[in-house]
This record gives sequence, C-alpha cells and structure tokens, in this order.
Amino acid sequence: MSDPTATPQALAGLKVIDLATLFAGPLAATLLGDYGADVIKVEHPQGGDAVRRHGHSKDGVPLWWKLVGRNKKAITLYLGAPEGAELFRRLVADADVVIENFRPGTLERWGLGYDVLSQDNPGLVLARVTGFGQFGPYSARPGFGTLAEAMSGFAAITGEPDGPPTLPPFGLADGIAGLTTAFAVLTAIQHRHASGRGQVIDTSLIEPIFSILGPQAVVWDQLRLKQERWGNRSVNNAPRNTYQCNDGSWVAISTSAQSIAERVMQLVGRPELIAEPWFAEGSSRAEHADELDAAVGGWIAQRSRAEVVDAFERAEAAVAPIYDIEDIFEDPQYRALGTLVSVPDEELGQVTMPNVLFRLSETPGAIHWAGPRLGQHNREILGALGVGEAEFAELVAKGITSDPA
Repeated sequence: MSDPTATPQALAGLKVIDLATLFAGPLAATLLGDYGADVIKVEHPQGGDAVRRHGHSKDGVPLWWKLVGRNKKAITLYLGAPEGAELFRRLVADADVVIENFRPGTLERWGLGYDVLSQDNPGLVLARVTGFGQFGPYSARPGFGTLAEAMSGFAAITGEPDGPPTLPPFGLADGIAGLTTAFAVLTAIQHRHASGRGQVIDTSLIEPIFSILGPQAVVWDQLRLKQERWGNRSVNNAPRNTYQCNDGSWVAISTSAQSIAERVMQLVGRPELIAEPWFAEGSSRAEHADELDAAVGGWIAQRSRAEVVDAFERAEAAVAPIYDIEDIFEDPQYRALGTLVSVPDEELGQVTMPNVLFRLSETPGAIHWAGPRLGQHNREILGALGVGEAEFAELVAKGITSDPA
C-alpha cells in the first residue's frame, strides 16, 4: 500500500463527508479522495451504500465497491435517529464538504439542513446531487441515471436510424454528474478562499449530460432542426464507422480532418473519390456514406486487425481497434500511462482498477487503499468525536451504528 505522506497531495487537508449513494455523489467524493482529500464515507448501518450489492462479487466481497470506496474511511450512522443526527453534526463541524443525494427535504427532516449545519460551520460546502434538481415540478421524483439518459436527449440520438433509442450499458449520466460535482466542489472551495463562506451546490443528473450533447439547443433555437439517430455514422464527416476485420475483430475510423479522409481513400485504393466535388466537405461526404463505407469496409474485411492498424498508422490515418477489457489490460499505451493500478486489499489481497483520472506533475494523485468494509472505521472516527466503548456499544444496540468486528 502506498504511503499517503510520501508524495504531496493537491487536496491534502480537505475533509469531505460522503453521505451519498449510487453513483454520482460517491464518484465525486472518490475523485476528491484520489487527490488527497480526507474522505469519510457515512453509510446506513443496515447494508450501507447500495453499490455494495451491485454487480459482481468474489467470495462475498463486492467488487464495484472496491472501486467507488477507494481512499475512503467508512463509518455507519443512522441519521433518522436524534443520536445519529447529533453525531453527524459533530462530524461535520470541522468538515469542508458534505456530498449527499437524498430527495430534497430529507436532510431538513432530520434536522440536518444547511441552515443547521452552517451554523456550526459557516465555511461548509454542501453538494446536493439529485435526479432533477432541488426545485421544480420533478424535484421530488426518484432520480436515476437511466432517466437522465432518456430525458437529456442522449437516448434519442443514440442507436441505428431504423432502430429504437438506445441507453448506455453503464452509468453514463451518473459519471458525468460525478465529474461535474467534483468540479463544482472545487469551484465553491475557491470562492470560500476569498469570502470565508461556504455555499450549497445543486447538481442534477439531467443537466450535465444534456450540456455535453453538442449544439442541439442552438440548432433547434435557430433552425428548428432535430438531430437524428445515425448509428456509428456522423452527419459531419465520412467515412466514420466501425468496420469488421477478417479475424472477427473490429476497428473504428474517424475522418474529421479533410487530410485524413484523403489519406484513407488513398490507402484503400479509391483515390478517384477524392476528386469528386462532394468529397471536399465533411457534411457532403456524409451524404455519400454508403459509398465510402463500402470502399473502406471492403478493404478492411480482407485484413486482420493488426494489418489494418499497421497500414493506417503508416499512412498517418486515424484508426483505433475496438477494445474489450482484456485488450485494455494488454495495451502498451495504457501500460505506459499507468492507466491501471494494482491496489493491495485486506479482503482480496490485490485488486486492479483504473488509476487516478489525470496526472499532475507536482502533486500527483494516488490510490492508497480499495473500498473498506462496512463500518470499518467506526471506532476510529466516532472515538475522535468522543464516543467511548460503553457509548459505542449502546449506539450499536440501538441500531445507530454497527460493530464491524
């Protein structure tokens, strides 16, 4: 396990309370912890964060949790009881950030709204992550990434032209909202440096994913045009698609630059197409996608993936093999970047996971441990709040916390 003190950490000294579940809020806390923030994960004593029951497990150990819970210390508190709420207030009194994703009004019902927490700690930043935001007609609805992927416009433009709207097979909206929330937290902390005051962050799931879908809003506003589903093709350039090689594997091609498009057609033996008037612009090439795909796809179908990638690289054209997770583990570029890192773990022995998100030259982030057991740090954290063994046993008996021993 890495020594947390061996390398300077950009967010060292930042105390973050992760009160969120599934997935955007916890991801934001994970990202902050990767760069040195002291993250305390607060979970319900019965079962904890639902991510502990999502996806695969090995010998009863939840694997997704090992990723989401990394670099965090885990405690359990039932905030619906006065004793749990009081302990939470004491925990937050010197915190910098609290991240939560309950339905609007839940913290207030427990007596833990920002008006209460900021009385104890005026510099506190409270990040609130919900499906639809803290106000508006949908604010009380349960919010999940799938709903955001549907309502943001993402699903409407994803899929084949003659097929149904398509949802992603992973937590896309949650991931984008998690990144957004981490950015929002640091923005609020920067403001606190100048003002001394904290504030409330309101992140919805529907807005961050909507914001990255390109110029659709401007195009609709000005031209009343809607983006259609094009599968793997693009309305802005061609050839742009996935193509199968003769070994059954696949590659993807992009020709966003005119020079690249010309190199591709030279490579596949169709230089005469470059002289066509429509070839000079990406949008007009897209109108001839069938012809271009036939030329490129026919050439690729006669070769292995290795042959295709090698030929494209020599021609300085843009190609990428379509990888599965096994390919990523073996790829030399990912190895050079250190994209995957092996982390010691007391339950699994060793677990490989994605490394920190970006590299900083002076204060690189690091993963010091994988997700801990439920309530693993109860005695340490609650003890620091003045909870002795007798009181701890009483709290366990009342279901306010749990004993992981």
